Amino acid sequence: MARSSITSIDEFNRIIQEKPAVLFYFSTTSCSVGESILPKIKFLYNKSFPKIDFCEIDMNDAMELSAFCQVFVEPTILIYFDCKETLRRSRNLSLIELEEATTRLYKLFFTD
Repeated sequence: MARSSITSIDEFNRIIQEKPAVLFYFSTTSCSVGESILPKIKFLYNKSFPKIDFCEIDMNDAMELSAFCQVFVEPTILIYFDCKETLRRSRNLSLIELEEATTRLYKLFFTD
């Protein structure tokens, strides 16, 4: 699982076009919930979903990108499969629900 931090709409669109599956994690450094859950989400996706690339987006540094993606609360997770947004979760994130929803999509997309 690759990790990167992006700030522009062009980078966002390029990543969606180049990667088969991407998780975008929107948050700010002032969000204690976002900061506390981030390591758990990274661990979960690194362990269970290694083919999904992970991109962090600091909403303070990427205001235009946040607005472009219609992300106005933190933390927010967007998951793209095959250039399409397939999952969006915001604010009160349940790791169990997030894992279950991602597992269904992951199995459908990456089945051999």
